[in-house]
Amino acid sequence: MAAKQKILIVDDDTNIAELISLYLTKECFETMMVADGEEALSVFDSFQPNLILLDLMLPGIDGYQVCREIRAKSSTPIIMLSAKGEVFDKVLGLELGADDYIIKPFDSKELVARVKAVLRRYQPAKPETRNSSAKVVEYPELVINQTNYSVLYRGESVDMPPKELELLYFLASSPNQVFTREQLLDHIWGYEYIGDTRTVDVHIKRLREKIKDHPTWSLSTVWGIGYKFEVRG
Repeated sequence: MAAKQKILIVDDDTNIAELISLYLTKECFETMMVADGEEALSVFDSFQPNLILLDLMLPGIDGYQVCREIRAKSSTPIIMLSAKGEVFDKVLGLELGADDYIIKPFDSKELVARVKAVLRRYQPAKPETRNSSAKVVEYPELVINQTNYSVLYRGESVDMPPKELELLYFLASSPNQVFTREQLLDHIWGYEYIGDTRTVDVHIKRLREKIKDHPTWSLSTVWGIGYKFEVRG
């Protein structure tokens, strides 16, 4: 029998945490609940969750800092939970590396659906995936593999969350084709995602920090329209 996927629930509201745990346990997930950021960081390595549900307003170390510290060492998917619905808060969370952002109060079915959707997009690397069915795009000094969610840049593995990799793969799969922010938002985040087109800008910015332009290719902005993976020569 396959091992259950593990969800770390980080929320200082015991009622909400227990409710989330109940929803996820019914869907055959294994859960662990912690009430503050310090404890979340403490148990992360030993519990090794497949995904983290992270409340932003925590005592002591807040959710933003927890996200920042986990992202410094891991690409484990993170879904932020918050009563803050302002665009600024969402964008900040995404800039720090969150994969999704859910506003409280939330519907239990939506929460479970988003957890499953993020986990589907995130698949750890598996051996022997380089075959005819592998979804791989290669350019000089860049290999993007969406089959095992890995990126090699200048011979080095680049750690990036699923959404970043999917966005890079999608653009690189259609060289020199221009996509609007709305098209990218719809394709990468899907119709379930109620977001702001600035979400795309945030992810492009993070990609450019990790993947610098090459003489033969680049992540290019098409002003007033959107973005493209430009191939030259």
